[in-house]
Amino acid sequence: MAVELSPRAARAEDYLNDQLQTAADLAGLESLLENVRKQQELLEQQLSASRQNLTERIKASETHASALLKQAQAFKGQQANVDRRLLIVTQSETSDDAIEQFHADIRSLQHLEVATSYVELLVHVERLSTEARRNFKSSPQAALQPYLRLQKLAITLKEAQPAAEGAAPHLVDHVHQTAQSLWRQMKNAFAGQFEKLWTEMKWPGKNVTLAGKLELQWTEGIQRLLDLQEPELDAQSDHVQPHEEPLVLLPLEVMIKPLELRFQYHFAGDRPTNKLDKPEYFLSHTVGLLSQYDEFFAIYLQPILRDRFRQSNLAMTSIFIDSTAAFITALLPMVRRKVFGVISQVARQPQLLSHFIHELMSFDMNLRAEWGYDGGCGVDGWKGLTWEVLVKKDWFGRWLEVEKNFALSRYQNIIDNPESGQIDNESVESSATKPTNAAIRVNDLLETITDRYRPLPSFSQKLHFLIDIQIAVFDLFHARLASSLEAYLTLTSTLTSSLARAGSRAAEASQPDLHGLAGLERLARVYGSAEYLEKKMRDWSDDVFFLELWEELQDRARAGAEGKRGGKVSGNMSVAHVADKTSSTVGSDDGGGALFDETAGAYRRLRVRAEGIMTDHFVQNVRDSLKAYGRVNAWSALSEEGNESLESDNFNLAISSELDNTVQLLQPYLAFLARVLAQAPLRRITRQIMLTVQTYLWDHILMRYTFSSTGAKQFKRDVHGIWEVVDQYVGVGQAEMGMKRLAEGLVLLLLQTDTTVDVETSTEGKEGSLKFEAVEERLFRSNETGREMLVELGLELLSESEARSVLERRVDFGR
Repeated sequence: MAVELSPRAARAEDYLNDQLQTAADLAGLESLLENVRKQQELLEQQLSASRQNLTERIKASETHASALLKQAQAFKGQQANVDRRLLIVTQSETSDDAIEQFHADIRSLQHLEVATSYVELLVHVERLSTEARRNFKSSPQAALQPYLRLQKLAITLKEAQPAAEGAAPHLVDHVHQTAQSLWRQMKNAFAGQFEKLWTEMKWPGKNVTLAGKLELQWTEGIQRLLDLQEPELDAQSDHVQPHEEPLVLLPLEVMIKPLELRFQYHFAGDRPTNKLDKPEYFLSHTVGLLSQYDEFFAIYLQPILRDRFRQSNLAMTSIFIDSTAAFITALLPMVRRKVFGVISQVARQPQLLSHFIHELMSFDMNLRAEWGYDGGCGVDGWKGLTWEVLVKKDWFGRWLEVEKNFALSRYQNIIDNPESGQIDNESVESSATKPTNAAIRVNDLLETITDRYRPLPSFSQKLHFLIDIQIAVFDLFHARLASSLEAYLTLTSTLTSSLARAGSRAAEASQPDLHGLAGLERLARVYGSAEYLEKKMRDWSDDVFFLELWEELQDRARAGAEGKRGGKVSGNMSVAHVADKTSSTVGSDDGGGALFDETAGAYRRLRVRAEGIMTDHFVQNVRDSLKAYGRVNAWSALSEEGNESLESDNFNLAISSELDNTVQLLQPYLAFLARVLAQAPLRRITRQIMLTVQTYLWDHILMRYTFSSTGAKQFKRDVHGIWEVVDQYVGVGQAEMGMKRLAEGLVLLLLQTDTTVDVETSTEGKEGSLKFEAVEERLFRSNETGREMLVELGLELLSESEARSVLERRVDFGR
């Protein structure tokens, strides 16, 4: 029975078993015991150090606890002492009542301290005000210093109030009102002294002059007024925000008074110059004032402004450093008041409102372009009085509605004009496709609309004009053109049914505008109008104005897609809505696209469809005209007897009478298309016509009948007769190019049996000759020899089987 070992004995046994596995390991038993003893000593040292450390930490903890106990006892004693004293001071029965009473006394002391500060500040304000009033009559310059300190104090209090959570509103208002009252008194006094110079200066006459002492006095008056305005100027930043009204320099505000009186005299009340339908009167008067006095201010005021502001933070702000910009800024308030008064009167009269906004935009553009006015906004530019009316006064919606109604009304007048559907041959180059009068007038209307909103500084307003008016008119005209095509297709479908039921002549008489040349002209009007406006839209997409509008639209759309603008491009216009109206590439990074992509694409599809229908119309008429010619079956019976001119290939035969209908149809059709279409679409349509003629002649004539030599020559003459008509209007060689396969078939059909054929060998490129029998034999020997023979004959389109079929139509085949 095994003896169960204790855990300690078990670990010892495991250790010995690990170290003494063989008899040889017993030799190292002493060294093993030595290592064990050393490890035991090391462990005993570590245990002793740990016990000592524990003892020290226990003592330190007991010492800290004893100190905390003593501090707590001392605090209780101090608290009892404070409570006792507080009870004595406040004469309270409990310590809580004593604390509340003590806090109330502290608050009273604080209120007293604040009240004392208020009184001291009020005394200081009154002292500054009194000092300034006492001095400004006898020594204006001495009065400026206390006023400037008072004004700076008022500005400081107003700026500090938000941080103090709106404290002391009455004090701030009192200081502000005191400063303003003093400012008005000093301004009136300084302005009165300054105005005394006007009589000697002859201001505001036509011949304003300054010289000697008068110029010195005028300069001193300017400097004094600028000193009075110094607190306002110091508070100005170096960049006026576009939505802010710029500060008017006080000297110019004073000098504008007589000009303002003159302005009121002419453009207020019932004077003939004050007409609601003539806003250009007061606007041009304002520009006239600029032209009249700009030189005077440039000579005398500009040096003062430059010296005054060139070392300040306003050195780069035009309305302070430039006399012209400062003069414009001084004139604008009186114009602004007049503008705001007029807009409320013309708002319900659409024609007057439209004219007024147009004139106001022209005025703004004049100030920007001719006078370089930026309103002190630097690169941001001056938004203009138009922006203030449309945005700040919120008249844009009403104006947009008026302009849209005008545009739709003018569009309807264009459409209702009896001449709108006529093709205009004079307004475009002779080589271009001719549009209708309606297309040209619609384009003129849209260009006028563009000129209306081009000067607007707001992207949102431009986008509204583009989508709500310009593209809307495009869509209306596109719908009209598309409905015209649909009506044509519907009516022609009805006509086809009528032809089947009632006979061709009766049905054609019932719909004269759908059959023949009239129907082709109807389709050409749609095609020409669509192509003209599509091209105009492509041209507009390259215009700088629309390119800049497109770039800003892309930037806003990308920001909207990233969630920075709530998915909006402008106002309530979403990215998806704008993309649907302009271009599917809105918001993408592919670098392509333009504002009129969607609309131009719709017109392009309409143009392609109209061209296809026009081609089908032409093709159907040509195919019908060839039916009589297809019934001719005497090709093998024609003889050369009695006609010596047939002995040569250069014969002069008359065209078959059965082909007269086709020739008589091609001449007016092609003459009309050559007059109204450019070369590219004309040749595309002609190529399809020629392919139709070729297919019909190949299938119904060449492959159906056999031909004698004379019949083949007559057939060739008929084909050349068609070519002559086509080449006359489309260009030499165009007809043959469209019927190349038939032309090559005629070469084989006209090969003479008793003559040799000139060929160019395919291997050596040398001229040679072959008998007709050799040609026939090689064509029928094999496909390989047949292809070689066709190459030598210069026939590129005919296949070997087609060439054999042509030879089989000869009456002399196989003889």
